[in-house]
Amino acid sequence: MSEGAGQVLEDLQGEALILVPAMESLLPPAWPGARWIGSVDLEDLADCSRFELENHAGYERARLLVRASGAVRGFVDVPSPAGIVDRTVFEDALAALPPVASFPPAVTTPHITVVVCTRDRTLQLRGALLTILALDYPHFDVVVVDNAPATQATEELVRREFRDQRVRLVTEPVPGLSHARNTGLRHARGDVVAFTDDDVVVDRSWLREIAAAFEAVPGAACVTGLVPAGELRTPTQGYFDSKVSWSRSLVPQVYSLANPPAALPKFPFSPGAFGTGANFALRRQPALRLGGFDPALGVGTPTGGGEDIDMFTRVILAGHALVVQPAAIVWHRHRDGLEDLRVQARGYGNGLGAWMTKVMMDPHTARLALARSWGVGLEFLNRRQQAGQPALQGPPIHSSLEAQVDRLVWLQLLAVALGPYKYLQSRRAAAGS
Repeated sequence: MSEGAGQVLEDLQGEALILVPAMESLLPPAWPGARWIGSVDLEDLADCSRFELENHAGYERARLLVRASGAVRGFVDVPSPAGIVDRTVFEDALAALPPVASFPPAVTTPHITVVVCTRDRTLQLRGALLTILALDYPHFDVVVVDNAPATQATEELVRREFRDQRVRLVTEPVPGLSHARNTGLRHARGDVVAFTDDDVVVDRSWLREIAAAFEAVPGAACVTGLVPAGELRTPTQGYFDSKVSWSRSLVPQVYSLANPPAALPKFPFSPGAFGTGANFALRRQPALRLGGFDPALGVGTPTGGGEDIDMFTRVILAGHALVVQPAAIVWHRHRDGLEDLRVQARGYGNGLGAWMTKVMMDPHTARLALARSWGVGLEFLNRRQQAGQPALQGPPIHSSLEAQVDRLVWLQLLAVALGPYKYLQSRRAAAGS
């Protein structure tokens, strides 16, 4: 029986299954289109006639990630009045899912170091570490990188509550996510280094699925995973969820220069296809040979992002394969307020524009990009605004909010245009640090 996020527990009567939410929500839903989020493995259904949802107050529908013997089948969106999902309704939704391929389970379990970079966010970090330490994987350690902390709160949290010998805390005094990730990379003990954020819940099989992808594709230097919404409580979260692409791709993919995908004419300058920084893993030695992450990119620098798409592209350009492994799952709590969404849109835009600037400043990558008809920025933004599956069924976002979030597209385009200035500014700052 699976455990952790979305764990399914059979009740004493055997007539119902109790589903646990992927992420605990401290506040009630604030939107008629809100969805209760969880997962279910078909192996656990037995003779149950219904599912009962824990902490369901205010939710009239549920989005369930469906697995079959651990393999991801897809998402179903079903009614859940009074926290009950009828088995027949669920099976009707399940029947509509297309077949999905998957990698075979890993035979080997290489040592993996999990790196979590954080800065003064102890509440989120506590939850992330609890789920990481509950991973179903025999050989892993955890490096928490405290990046330019303003207080000693992170150090105190780890010292008091996480005395597990697998957990180490290191401090990176220079602000910036790339600096923090490079510090984690240097301190890693594993041959594989898995990166995630401090505001997530990792699925219990996360590292096993990463290991399976590396084993299935020996030439891979990077594996990225699925990052579905762990909470859909507000219309802002619903909007963000409907725009991102990395929570939709349920088909494993292998990207390499040796076998360029026909569906991506601008490959390898197709960052929206590869994944996101909340869920990816690198083979340590190839990553070190690449020089690690660009300190001029990432949150905490003037660029505000781009270090993940830069690394993904450089891995491929160096001749390695990048694997998208949907079964490696990290649940993410999207920003629930409009102002937070503006900050995120600005960061995405600046980071994208900065990365495009970096590509064009290098003669080799500039020639490759121009040969592929440079339209990467528009393609990336378009990918963020499309979904492989319907993201959200139910009432539309309120028109007043929709008008405000539509302005975010222009904000993001302006941020892309400012990317070159931000990148040069960030490079100067990195050179002086």
